[in-house]
Amino acid sequence: MSREHLMPTQLLTIGEVAQRAGIATSAIRFYEKQGLISSVRTAGNQRRYPRYVLRRIGIILAARRFGIPLEEVAEIFGGLPEDRMPNKRDWTAISRRWHARLAARRHEIERLEAELNGCIGCGCLSLNTCRLFNPEDQLAAEGPGPRRLPWDGP
Repeated sequence: MSREHLMPTQLLTIGEVAQRAGIATSAIRFYEKQGLISSVRTAGNQRRYPRYVLRRIGIILAARRFGIPLEEVAEIFGGLPEDRMPNKRDWTAISRRWHARLAARRHEIERLEAELNGCIGCGCLSLNTCRLFNPEDQLAAEGPGPRRLPWDGP
């Protein structure tokens, strides 16, 4: 059934969606502006949302919790039909994709934890070896921040 043919009882107001999803109406408007969810308009120009947007919002909230950027969520949603709720098969495909990303992040965090005890700023990881790896603070010429550690910046 296309969205244009949804019965009014199958549609939710923005307040109902916000209450059911546990988020602010401004977040719903933001997600809609980003193209992650969509609504239909009533004759009075009020937004109404199909019930399946609750599932999409659930996926968005899970993505936020996992640190997945909204751009990637939009890319994933681009491969899903807009006129139905994402199903178990959809979620399985999404979770497989995110699993690899989370595994890489977990590996990076474990590596950083192993290095954390000795890092003093330049990234050479030890006050005792700093003079060997970074004599006279030569790494400062390469720029600010820890030069021996991967750094994306603030």
